[in-house]
Amino acid sequence: MLIEFLFEEFPNWEDIGGQAIGDLQAFCKASKMRFDADPAFKERAQQAVVRLQGGEAKYRRAWTKICEISRREFDQVYQRLGVHLEEKGESFYNPYFPGVIEELSRQGLIEETALWYRLNEEKAEWIIYVTDVGQQQHFEMFFSAAKRAGWLPCDGKAYPQATHVGFGLVLGDDGKRFRTRSTEVVRLVDLLDEAKNHSKAALIERGKDAEWSDKDLEQTAEAVGYGAVKKLLQRSPTSVANLESCSFRSF
Repeated sequence: MLIEFLFEEFPNWEDIGGQAIGDLQAFCKASKMRFDADPAFKERAQQAVVRLQGGEAKYRRAWTKICEISRREFDQVYQRLGVHLEEKGESFYNPYFPGVIEELSRQGLIEETALWYRLNEEKAEWIIYVTDVGQQQHFEMFFSAAKRAGWLPCDGKAYPQATHVGFGLVLGDDGKRFRTRSTEVVRLVDLLDEAKNHSKAALIERGKDAEWSDKDLEQTAEAVGYGAVKKLLQRSPTSVANLESCSFRSF
């Protein structure tokens, strides 16, 4: 969907930078609207996915371009939160599919390759999957299959281990689950900005701008604001939250 939309919106897509696309979230939403409204575009978009999965160079380059733009946006948030990621997207595991499928087929089991890679190549001792609670049943079935395949021990106390950590759903004002492609969502970077701004305003109200340097004021506002966001997200990780109530007006 995104690849075909990129081709149509930017015929010279290989020469453009991320600035030309602008807000990637808006780009994705416009692509989804076109996908839902235009049957011809939908068919072309589906064929683009087939060609991408088939390894056609043009489509792989386009996907790499989109990933680079997305990565730059996410990295800005990760840097602010002090998060370091080692990226391995779904396509990273393509070379391992045949061997894993063959092994699982012999045992009458089929599941994702990422777990096999982390256990056999990275020698992971404890793998933690963090998703929303709606995927809990999937992971229960997934781990059960891995134990039957002999990848994970049946004893829950032995290693290696695999664990699912579920977090609650975030709802919009309409009470429905947020889906970034079709809903106006609040970006985490905007929430961080709001938290910092309210923190800074509270510090200034207490006269700290007269006592501290501008650098100290900015650093403290970031630490307090970002800490408030982390606390909000950690407070009740499996609950359902309405984003309308997630405000820093009472900070």
